[in-house]
Amino acid sequence: MNSPFAYSVKLEECGSKHLALYLAIREAITEGRLAPGEKLPSTRQLAALYELSRGSVSLAYEMLTAEGFVQSGVGQGTFVSGWEQPGRDAKADDGRFPMAAPELTEWGRRLMESHPAACRRSESIAEEPLSFVPEGIGDWFPKMEWKAEVALQWKKLGSDRGTGHSTEGSLTLRQAIASRLRRDRGIACDAEDIIITAGSMQAITLLTQLLLEKGKTAVIENPCYTGIQRAVHATGASVIAESIDGSGIVPHDWDAQLLFVTPTRQFPTGAVLSYERRRALLAWASRSNAWIIEDDYDSDFRWGGRPIEPLKALDGEGRVVYIGTFSRSMSVGVRIGYAVVPKELVQPFIAAKNLYDPHPTGIVEQLALANWMSEGGYDRHMRRIRRIFGKLENKLRSDMTRQLADLFEVIPSDAGLHVYAKWRKTAEEYDRLAEACEKKGVTWRDGARYDTGKGNTSAPIRHSALFGFAHLDENRIEEGIELICQAARMLGLIDSNQGQGGTVHA
Repeated sequence: MNSPFAYSVKLEECGSKHLALYLAIREAITEGRLAPGEKLPSTRQLAALYELSRGSVSLAYEMLTAEGFVQSGVGQGTFVSGWEQPGRDAKADDGRFPMAAPELTEWGRRLMESHPAACRRSESIAEEPLSFVPEGIGDWFPKMEWKAEVALQWKKLGSDRGTGHSTEGSLTLRQAIASRLRRDRGIACDAEDIIITAGSMQAITLLTQLLLEKGKTAVIENPCYTGIQRAVHATGASVIAESIDGSGIVPHDWDAQLLFVTPTRQFPTGAVLSYERRRALLAWASRSNAWIIEDDYDSDFRWGGRPIEPLKALDGEGRVVYIGTFSRSMSVGVRIGYAVVPKELVQPFIAAKNLYDPHPTGIVEQLALANWMSEGGYDRHMRRIRRIFGKLENKLRSDMTRQLADLFEVIPSDAGLHVYAKWRKTAEEYDRLAEACEKKGVTWRDGARYDTGKGNTSAPIRHSALFGFAHLDENRIEEGIELICQAARMLGLIDSNQGQGGTVHA
């Protein structure tokens, strides 16, 4: 007698005969190998087939009956339970019924419209021979030192996991962050003003959900970080995409309730918001009874002296929410960010975060970071990588200026983990070079992805690129620039001597 049951496989997995038979029959039913109404073998037949006792077979059948997979009648036998599925008559080639598309809410539909690939796995760049795509600090992070800190906190925590820790995060970490912000950034704040988040993006998303909806308006920079664009669009609010120049966002008397800004280093251009414009933004927020969300994403990495004063440090009315993150200075896998929240917004923010994290996420990592900061380990790490990254940034910037000046205008900046460059030639030539470089195994981040598409449509489109360097070393940077030069020479975009000690643009 042939049987559709994978009894032997299940027996190896679980070791129990009656449970293995139950699992094998249930799998055959759920995968469609046994149709609704189909009669199962008798207990005697199955016992003989698999060398089981009839008691084991009867027990498996009783379990299936109790869960509704089969039904039996005295003197009639045991049958697979039948069911009606209106409108689902046609099966796919694999024997399964087709799934209906989910009826998303307006928020869900807007989210997918703004980023259709949001739920798909991101394309990995790990296999690229040489990538300038910004991807964190790579192997410069002291992983073993960090693992020791985390292990120590697990040992201290013991079985008392999470007691005394509320959704706003570790108090010791919030105290350490407040002290650091007062000392290094000039922000007057206490631990009670700070809420720990799972990276800066969680803070941004929560704030858009609290402060934006249909009928309201948000101002964003153009170009702008794509995460901010998606979060704002998903709320249904209207968007004003304000242009950027060499001094940052250009202030206007916007009819809006919320402004997103990156004043210490505009993303992605690197422009620093001038003092006059900072004052203008704060005055606008006061007049309009509006909020400003300041994303200070990489102010720790400045090569030209002390970090620029944040907008929050000038905020005398409590209009600015200041967002920071440790993911850039440590590792993208360390999902610890924070928000310095004005007192009027603290309780709504905590209530919103509580929906996602009733217990603080990664409390052991939070405690480890607090201890690492208090013992000076984090500061030592930052001093070290600032020296390293300052040299890498100078290497990349000087090599691009010396060898690729006919192709890219390298925008001056004294901070950050990427170099921003504007393309000098035509869009068609940009695409040709990018394709040729990709074939050689060299990639970079196309700046067009950050254009909101809602700015001044009369302005000509100008291609740009982001070249990350923090995950590389000087040899890899030199190798990558040389490969770009080779591709450009092959396409006739630069002369045969350029990239070999050739021309330099002033």
